[in-house]
Amino acid sequence: MAIIPVRWICAMVVVSALCGGAVPSLAVQPDEVLANPALEARARELSRELRCMVCQNQSIDDSEAPLARDLRLLVRERLTAGDSDTQVLDFLTARYGQFVLLKPPFGWDTALLWFAPAAVLLVGAFGFGAVLLRRRRVGTDTGDVEQPELTAAEQRRLAKLLADGGNSTRPPR
Repeated sequence: MAIIPVRWICAMVVVSALCGGAVPSLAVQPDEVLANPALEARARELSRELRCMVCQNQSIDDSEAPLARDLRLLVRERLTAGDSDTQVLDFLTARYGQFVLLKPPFGWDTALLWFAPAAVLLVGAFGFGAVLLRRRRVGTDTGDVEQPELTAAEQRRLAKLLADGGNSTRPPR
């Protein structure tokens, strides 16, 4: 049984402590949090559904951009004013367009967005199938391809090259 050195154990403890402390931080500032826990939970849920217009692949709940902060405050203002979740989303969609939604609804204008990944996968699968079919027809995957025989002149040239060790300086004819 191998004995693990003390320095390795200490290093593992330090790395474990650092990894354990790595918790994802959210961008919501303490001054943004609503006093009503139910409204705050609704605001956080809505913030996870809205795209940061600056970062574009982050929700406003995760983004630290000033515009994301303004949108978080606007969501909280609308909720405090008594708007429902759909009214808040409708208000922001009317103001910023459907791009503000991280998951836009399915419609004719977003059909390409929803079907493009599946179409790319299908095209890739058909392409892969075509390559496999072509290989099977040619016989490269089983080694059935016939190699042409060398002529007598080619065999003499090959024997000479092998005898010279491949160091012939004469260009091939």
